[in-house]
Formats: sequence, C-alpha cells, structure tokens
Amino acid sequence: MSYTENDFTLAELCIAAASEIFRDETDEVFATLIGTLPKIAGYLAKATFKPGMMMSDGIYYLAAEPVPVGPRGDYQVKAEGRIGYERVFTIVAKGNRHAFVGPVQVDRFGQMNLSCIGEYAAPKVTMLGVRGLPGNTVNNRTSMFFASHNKRALVANEVDMVSGAGYNPARYPGGKYPKGLDHRQIITNLCVLDFEGPDHAIRVRSLHPGVSFDEVQDNTGFDLIRPDDLGETAPPTQAQLDIISKFDPHDIRAYIFKDNPPGRRAA
Repeated sequence: MSYTENDFTLAELCIAAASEIFRDETDEVFATLIGTLPKIAGYLAKATFKPGMMMSDGIYYLAAEPVPVGPRGDYQVKAEGRIGYERVFTIVAKGNRHAFVGPVQVDRFGQMNLSCIGEYAAPKVTMLGVRGLPGNTVNNRTSMFFASHNKRALVANEVDMVSGAGYNPARYPGGKYPKGLDHRQIITNLCVLDFEGPDHAIRVRSLHPGVSFDEVQDNTGFDLIRPDDLGETAPPTQAQLDIISKFDPHDIRAYIFKDNPPGRRAA
C-alpha cells in the first residue's frame, strides 16, 4: 500500500511523536520503556536516530536491536550484555537514563501518582504502589504517556498520592527541587505536552491532527500554556511506519487506543 498523509493510526502518530523525546539525549542513554507505546517509540528512536541507545524491557539483556513486541516465535534476542537490578540502580544513580512511564495521574507540577485513588489512608482504589518513580524522577529524565487525556488523569489539584517527584516548591526544603529532576514530555491521545513554560509550567507542544487547543484545555484539570507557534503533531513517515511494523509484527499497537482510531480526525 502506498503511503498517504492519512494512512496512519492514532497509535502510530503517538509512537512517532513519542520517539522524539529521545532526540536530545546522548548516544548512550539508557531508556526504560514501560508499556507498549513507550517501548515501540524507543525502538523507533534507536532504529532511526539514536543507534547507541540502551534499553531495558523486561528481558534482562541489553539487546543489539529492539526485541519485537508480542510472541517472538523463533526470534532470538541479540544480546550484548546483561542488565540486572544492580546495574540498573547504578545507572539510575548516575543519571544517564530516561524513563518513559505511564502513571495514573499527573498534576500541574508534574507530580505523578501510581499508587492509589482517593485518600491514602482509605483509598477508593489501590494500584501498584510508588514502584521506581521516586528514584526515576529525582535522578533521571522522565516522560509520560496517557492513553486517555481527561481531568481524572491530568488532575486539578495535587495527585492523590505523590509517587513521582515534580516541580512543586511546597514539597522541598527552601522550595528547591532536586538537581536531577528533569521532566521532558507528556504524550496523550490529544496532544504532546512539555514542561517548557515559566517555572516548568506545562504547555501544549503540538496538537494531534483535528484536535483543538480548547478541547485539550477542557479535558485538563489545570491551566495549560499555549505557545504562539503552536502547531500540529507531525505525521509518521512511511519509513517510520515500516519500522513500527517490523518491531510490532502482531499489530499490538492497534489495542493501545479503543477501536484503533485514525491519526487524523475527520472534519
């Protein structure tokens, strides 16, 4: 099938956009990719512009090439070394790491929640706990993915339980956040956000095709910054789509968003 500007899904659009979070990293950055979309996005970055990027994806090895998601059949991991917990923690402490994660909530400070919904003492829902978010956020670059951009995820006040650090001065002695705290981008089904507003305020970096700024703001619990040069999220190229298909041969990406919608909304 020949490529046209409308020949891509929302998942493929977000994967291509998310791969760009690694654009400014060093060639040997260690990427932790949690979830299907972050994983394929990291694979795309490694295959196109960041060949030296190391990855952890639950297989214990440092792989010479991305390991296809889903059933592997006869595929053998092209391992270059092992990356057990001890080595991971060493890398976390050194800071040369970019964690791409999927929290349940985020607030205007970039504080993340992966632990519970409701009051901590009597939560309505309990989840995974803080996991590695404290160490990730105070030492490493962090980006986030939300499959559903709404006010339950991008909340009006502080997140229900601060699992991952953010830029809230009230949380730190003297109002100074850790030097290693470095939030980069948030990828959602509506847009790409970043932390490049005044005092790390969250702003809209690009709108997905057919999405308006007002729609994004209406689905966000806090005020967003709209830059003067706000543009549209770039569609994936045919070369990018081919690479995505190579590393997701079973089309697992089709289940990231409900009903696998197209990347460009109809008018």
